Amino acid sequence: MSISKETREKINTLKHEYDSLKQGKESLLDILFEAELPESVYNSNAIENSTLTISETEKILLDMEVSRNVSVREVFEAKNLARVFEYIKDKVNTKNIDKDLILLLHKMLISNINEDIAGRFRKQKEYVRVGTYIAPAPEHIEAMIEAVLLEYSSRHTEYFLEKIAKFHLEFEHIHPFCDGNGRIGRVLINYQLLQLGFPPLIIRDKEKAIYYQSFGDYRNSNKKKTANMDKVVSLALLESFHKRITYLEGKKIIRLAEYAKKENESISILLNKAKRQTIPAFREKSVWKIGVNK
Repeated sequence: MSISKETREKINTLKHEYDSLKQGKESLLDILFEAELPESVYNSNAIENSTLTISETEKILLDMEVSRNVSVREVFEAKNLARVFEYIKDKVNTKNIDKDLILLLHKMLISNINEDIAGRFRKQKEYVRVGTYIAPAPEHIEAMIEAVLLEYSSRHTEYFLEKIAKFHLEFEHIHPFCDGNGRIGRVLINYQLLQLGFPPLIIRDKEKAIYYQSFGDYRNSNKKKTANMDKVVSLALLESFHKRITYLEGKKIIRLAEYAKKENESISILLNKAKRQTIPAFREKSVWKIGVNK
């Protein structure tokens, strides 16, 4: 059990609060999803070394001109990933994760980028590596994907967030595609959360170091350590809750730096608390904010 009892209780409390507050305010949650979409797309692509900024990503999704020349590939990476996020939001209540869904999402993601590999797993002689890690041989992929899907659906007693984190670690360990594995894996995290009635989360580029470290911890340990990935997803979920609850409560939202001055608090201490999610702070376009009573 990697996620502490205290964190579980906190998530449970926030879930009850979220479920109560969202009644009759589903349209506000839809607006938040759309407003957050460029940030979600930016961070997932940035983890994969896209050069686009949040502002450029937003402009591309709005079909506006970007002030510099960006590659056609990066434009499609942004637009396609946004389309995938929107698709899972619409389909989450009608379809469980299976091999066909994973392949469909990948086809949507890689469309107009590399049609030859879009919507299919790696085939014979297609090998990939991440750093020094070499992913399993193509002939094992189908069986491994079926196994991880079965394991996820059958582990009924395990804490939901630990199950999701383990699934993500296993999916990235398999690395079933020639390209797009990380982005599809992070999409699936949100699909799983949405199916369970939780809000989507953002794994941010600024947390890339611990995020990548979690894969090494998992691969290089006989016990397949999951603690760092559990930490990444639990903190991201808490932040997502704090943002949505703040909006649902109709609080005034200010920058954390402004809040520090107002409360005569140290900004460095508050930033540390925000990163640990011990205060209800959240990020919008990489800026830490917090809700206050009007």
